[in-house]
Amino acid sequence: MRIEHDLASADLPIQTPQYDAPRSFSDAAEAVAELRGLYDRGTQFLRERFAEMMEGAQPKSHYRAFYPEIRIFTSSYANIDSRLAFGHVTGPGEYATTVTRPDLFVSYLERQIGLLIANHGVPVSVGISEVPIPLHFALPEGSHVAGSITERIGRPLREIFDAPNLAGTDDRIANGEYDDTPGVVQPLAPFTAQRIDYSLHRLAHYTATSPAHFQNYVLFTNYQFYVDEFVRHARETLQAGAQGYDQLVEPGNVITRSGETAPSSGQTPSRNPQMPAYHLTRADNNGITLVNIGVGPSNAKTITDHIAVLRPHTWLMLGHCAGLRNSQSLGDYVLAHAYVREDNVLNDDLPVWVPIPALAEVQIALEQAVAEVTGLSGYELKKIMRTGTVATIDNRNWELRDQSGPVQRLSQSRAVGLDMESATIAANGFRFRVPYGTLLCVSDKPLHGELKLPGMATEFYNRQVAQHLTIGIKALEKLREMPAERLHSRKLRSFNETAFQ
Repeated sequence: MRIEHDLASADLPIQTPQYDAPRSFSDAAEAVAELRGLYDRGTQFLRERFAEMMEGAQPKSHYRAFYPEIRIFTSSYANIDSRLAFGHVTGPGEYATTVTRPDLFVSYLERQIGLLIANHGVPVSVGISEVPIPLHFALPEGSHVAGSITERIGRPLREIFDAPNLAGTDDRIANGEYDDTPGVVQPLAPFTAQRIDYSLHRLAHYTATSPAHFQNYVLFTNYQFYVDEFVRHARETLQAGAQGYDQLVEPGNVITRSGETAPSSGQTPSRNPQMPAYHLTRADNNGITLVNIGVGPSNAKTITDHIAVLRPHTWLMLGHCAGLRNSQSLGDYVLAHAYVREDNVLNDDLPVWVPIPALAEVQIALEQAVAEVTGLSGYELKKIMRTGTVATIDNRNWELRDQSGPVQRLSQSRAVGLDMESATIAANGFRFRVPYGTLLCVSDKPLHGELKLPGMATEFYNRQVAQHLTIGIKALEKLREMPAERLHSRKLRSFNETAFQ
């Protein structure tokens, strides 16, 4: 259909692509193909109209396209496997979600839709939503809208195309703050299309790599030493042709493929991105992404806010911490099983009274990886690794304050390590239903007079980083062998959850 009527703010008729009526599907692959067709039609329409304006055409309409949507209606409760944490709606009613970049989410969408159809025995409907696609999100990756175009057309660009609407770009669904009144259409997925688009663009900005390269298993670190070691490991792995890995992607989308000795595409950025990402990829997207998030809980929250929309299977924090016990030695490991949250960046989204549980599957994989890499096991493993509480704070120079208050709180919480990122990453994993874990390495003991001096730090990093990173990679490879249903467990799901994981 073609819609034309006056738009009060711009006094221009609205022109849209030709859209057909919604269609029902009982096959997930066919439903996703329809989503791709509708999305491509809308974005192509916006790109073509914008290209015409860039070539000098004067706008005669407000050009608008809409996100496609998935919708399902069920009149009964599903008889489902109670062990399954996702893939079904909570009760009778109508459920829907808008969809963006179906090309990027083919496997994810086919799996989620397939489970929905199988568990409820009803088809899904695919059609056009009422949510406009902003021009900024319709343009190809790397495009930008030139400011000079506004002067040429004589009016703000948002009067010709829809702009991002921050009022509808939020985390109300993930935070459980949406309207669940009976009779109101309920969400099918934890993120809306525009929320996903927003994060996809921020990911490219912060990491200097395309979202398409991000893998399902993610490592976060706060030191360049880990990046250097990861790149070395990736190159050796690709040369060996091991584990199904096929390429290394570095900032600037610089790609080195299996069997190559040098990059064959991409261009290194002239300036380092804020949080560079490196991807050791596989064709099934089950490779490993490493992101150097730098120091501090703000960066940790920012990057996990955006990676969460990609629905990874696991993310782990590998970093350094202050050892808080006299019995610890520099280079020992801390496997977090609880967190003290004094990072303060998630207080408005996830109250500090919410417990962040340890996930058994992740804990076991990390402990097994430590044992295999170090050659220690059982009681002997306790010599180099403690399982305990990690405290995360937002003040890097906490040692300069009066020690009586902080030290008492750390002691009461039974903390064994202190850093600035781990609790943030774990808490955002809990909030966004992304399995999480933390394995830290003790790099200093400020409460016991063992401070990290420049010479000591360099020697320590050279000795310990390779082993620590190897443990993290091995843990993720163990988790990769596990069915996704086990990883995305019921521990991360609340009373009323979306069907999509």
